[in-house]
Amino acid sequence: MNARARVLGAGRARWRVLVRLGLWSVLEAGQTFLAGYALARALDDGFLTGNARAGLLWLGAAGLAVGAGAYGTGRVYGVVAALVEPVRDRLVASVVGRGVREADAGALSGLTQQVEIARDTLAGLVLVSRSFLFTVAGALIGLFSLAPLLLTVVVPPLLAGLCLFAATLWPLARRQEAFLAADEALAAELGAVCPGLRDVTAAGAEAQVAATVAESVDAEQRAARNLARWSVARVAALAVGGELPVVLLLATAPWLLRHGVTPGALVGALAYVTQSLLPALQNLVHGLGTSGSRLTVVLRRLAPPTVPGARHPEDRSKSPSPTGPPPPATPALVLTCVTFAYGPASEPVLDKLDLTVPAESHLAVVGPSGVGKSTLTGLVAGLLEAREGAIRVYGHAVPGAEAAACRVLIPQEAYVHGGTLAENLGLFRRDPVPEAELLAAAEAVGLTPLLRALGGPGGRVDPVALSAGERQLIALTRAYLSPAPLALLDEATCHLDPAAETRAERAFAARPGGTLVVVAHRISSARRADRVLVLDGSRTACGTHDELLRTSALYRDLVGGWTARPTAPVR
Repeated sequence: MNARARVLGAGRARWRVLVRLGLWSVLEAGQTFLAGYALARALDDGFLTGNARAGLLWLGAAGLAVGAGAYGTGRVYGVVAALVEPVRDRLVASVVGRGVREADAGALSGLTQQVEIARDTLAGLVLVSRSFLFTVAGALIGLFSLAPLLLTVVVPPLLAGLCLFAATLWPLARRQEAFLAADEALAAELGAVCPGLRDVTAAGAEAQVAATVAESVDAEQRAARNLARWSVARVAALAVGGELPVVLLLATAPWLLRHGVTPGALVGALAYVTQSLLPALQNLVHGLGTSGSRLTVVLRRLAPPTVPGARHPEDRSKSPSPTGPPPPATPALVLTCVTFAYGPASEPVLDKLDLTVPAESHLAVVGPSGVGKSTLTGLVAGLLEAREGAIRVYGHAVPGAEAAACRVLIPQEAYVHGGTLAENLGLFRRDPVPEAELLAAAEAVGLTPLLRALGGPGGRVDPVALSAGERQLIALTRAYLSPAPLALLDEATCHLDPAAETRAERAFAARPGGTLVVVAHRISSARRADRVLVLDGSRTACGTHDELLRTSALYRDLVGGWTARPTAPVR
């Protein structure tokens, strides 16, 4: 089936759903018409003329209409679900894709709150607007059937209330957007703070972190209060459009009766206003006023419009920089006087570190546990921000979008998601990876046995069923296929045996145009590297393996410990 046929098929299916929604809504609105008309006939043609039987029959007809309307309402909910759930699925796919590919800080709030807001508010909007239209139509037709003069009393205040309500929608949407922006900021703040609570406590930074979070909480509270103040305008719209017609009907009752309106028609008109128009207007004001503005804002935030001439964030994965691949003379990584500490009162983990890593080279980072090896990769990857100094990746400053497109980080805990193996391996690529390229990468890194066991690139992946070593192989192959030239391996092979680790590291070192920085946990990793960086506070040293054996006592101690440590198989 071609694209045109799929679009036409989807359009026909949507129209069928809308037709079903309209038919069930007509059945539901039938009770609105009979609620006032049957009451008027029961009084004028029945009880007021002494014909109780006719009056009871009209009231019975109204009761049957209520039952039919309830059945129609039940069917409406099922049709609305058929409209709303596909929209929710598309929003979830969009938010997850943007969060994974672009590291969007608002993706957490978008997925956990805003998508559900969009789903719920869209359903509420459809139900409320549909109910209001059909209810008002049924009530106005009923008023016209009873006495056209009644419309001159009911319609003007109803229109005035609707106009007043419409005037509040834009200011309400602006304040709703401000509230959601404050909610995203608070979610991002908590997302950064909660994983590091232990470090915050260890650094004695509780007061500073609490003050920062409190600012975000206060900002969200102010936004919520500004949003709540507009409830006054909604109350005024309800009073004018729904309650003023009741007052006018009562005030003009003598005049209406003198001009041919029967007592039954007047009672029926009051029933239309109090039992149909006022509840429908209340649902519209509270539903559309809140849900409609929230839906507009949320959809705009979940799917921001493309700026003409701007590059889509995913397009950056096509090349390391907007001007193409960097020239070979540009260093892959430069750290200039970089200082970092996990708190204002803490001792620096890295203190005035200078480092230059040439392009297409291989650097191993070693040192005692806790000395800052993972901190270094976190700084280069933009996950941490240096207190002092500058970091540049292929000439681009960190943090920055251009630098982010030039690097890929593989942490110790490998991330693997459900789906096919090809989907996992192509996570950093905008377009599907050609199968020949994927198979070649799997062979280079050492993933081929697992690929065959899973049934090929299209095989389904169950992350829970994989071992830690198998997950690392998938993450390594994914990074190998990334267009980013700088690969940062932070203990990314710790669950592999020495042979598998050797194969993976050699594959990255031989990657065309690639540069490798690996946090080493075995002596073999250091021996394979062009240079080795030894971290130990102020006693930082850098050189080849043989040079450091001669000049660095710390490196000799590390090598001795590695030699005595037993190796572990793939886990």
